[in-house]
Amino acid sequence: MTVAEQWKKLTKLLEEIKVYERCLGKVDFDMECCAPEDGIEPAGRDSAILAQHLYELTHAPVYTELLEALYAGKKELEPLQCSAVEHLYRSYSLEKNFTPEFNLEFNTALSAAYGTWLKAKKENNFALFEPCLDQIISLQRKAVATRDRKYTSAYDAMLDDYEEGTDIESLDRFFDAIKQRVIPLVRKIADERPAFRDDFMSRPCPIPKQEAFSRFLLDTEGHQWSNLVLMTTEHPFTTSFGKNDVRVTTHYYEDSFVSNIFTTLHEGGHALFMCGEPDEFYENYANDNMSNGMHECISRFFENYIGRSRAFAGYIYPKVCEAMDGAFSDVTEEEFYRAINAAKPSLIRTDADELTYSIHIVIRYEIEKMMVNGGLKAKDVPEIWNRKYKEYLGVDVPDDSRGCLQDVHWSGGFGYFPSYALGNAYGAQILRRMQKDFDVYAEVAKGNLKAVTEWLQRNVFNLASINTPDQWLKKITGEPLNVNYYLDYLEEKFSGLYDL
Repeated sequence: MTVAEQWKKLTKLLEEIKVYERCLGKVDFDMECCAPEDGIEPAGRDSAILAQHLYELTHAPVYTELLEALYAGKKELEPLQCSAVEHLYRSYSLEKNFTPEFNLEFNTALSAAYGTWLKAKKENNFALFEPCLDQIISLQRKAVATRDRKYTSAYDAMLDDYEEGTDIESLDRFFDAIKQRVIPLVRKIADERPAFRDDFMSRPCPIPKQEAFSRFLLDTEGHQWSNLVLMTTEHPFTTSFGKNDVRVTTHYYEDSFVSNIFTTLHEGGHALFMCGEPDEFYENYANDNMSNGMHECISRFFENYIGRSRAFAGYIYPKVCEAMDGAFSDVTEEEFYRAINAAKPSLIRTDADELTYSIHIVIRYEIEKMMVNGGLKAKDVPEIWNRKYKEYLGVDVPDDSRGCLQDVHWSGGFGYFPSYALGNAYGAQILRRMQKDFDVYAEVAKGNLKAVTEWLQRNVFNLASINTPDQWLKKITGEPLNVNYYLDYLEEKFSGLYDL
């Protein structure tokens, strides 16, 4: 059988595999967005059964032997086909040595953990989630131990899963640089500068008006409603089931209208990436292979570099006033801009200001590293979480719901959180390159985000799924990751904002 014939045979198998992946994703989406409380547990069982069938398809000899043969002969494939095979083989290599029993145990535990986390957060009862956390740590360590490739540590493996080429050594340097320059700036602002006026930030806004404004923001980003759904969930996320089926979720709070603005811009950024890849990527199963850091780069690019810019604040200010039915009549544009950018250490990562956000990630990274490699037990997580929030941000954590239970991520494993901070740094470097081609903020001030999105499609989206993060960033900007672009951006913006 020629390589071309092998590829054709593989694509026939992938058609069925992708159906199971989409069905599994849709059950999970339903669990997080619209399943009744009593329906979450049975939906979790459905998810585990679907995952088991998917496991059987991707571990059947007809598939694995074909994939290994194609991987060995990948140089004879077309470039996009080669990229698809490399990513499929990488995913396969992570689980190829799982027994059916272990695979079922692993997926059942992860499915059950989400419902337990949701209940624990709602009841502010970390003890409910503690056994799940210990179980997931144990299972992930076992999963890593089954792999043919050996890593320096289990956590190094998990980091590499999310951001290929990343390890503890490189991330320690990255986060140390952030701590050295950001924490002193946060303390300087807290100690020396008066707080900006923000009394208007909690003025109530009806949910229907917030939903309408979310739709306006997604329109402004350039979305098409024929392939997009907007729903709500406890912890906002975005997912897709193909180029023409993208799901954005948000969470409305009547007394936090502004929070929803940035959640929507963030999740809308993810959605732009998901449906913005070239058609030939989808045709060759090479789509949606970008790293999590790449994805977070785009979502946080729209949330912060665009959304919190002076240019965009000026553009949406009159529209915010209109949506608030006169409740902002005593608020100036400058007050609005300063309030949405105020550096104020806080409890909740998703609501954190642009300056302190990466410190929230530092804390999670350091705790994850200790849980996976250093023997930190789940029962001790609340204490060390609270201590680090006090040490790094000067914040007292009043309860676990607003502390170590606030994020859904640990119900699904470890290694994701650094992607958010890496995404921030990627974004600053990409912004610097974008500004060489056109006046970014002149267009943003007019509400023309299409210019931004089209540049990203030409220069960013079309490179992501077929490159490692390091290759991708070098091709876009001409150099590897340089955290100083991000830190320089923060220092320049917040020094100016606070007249330091």
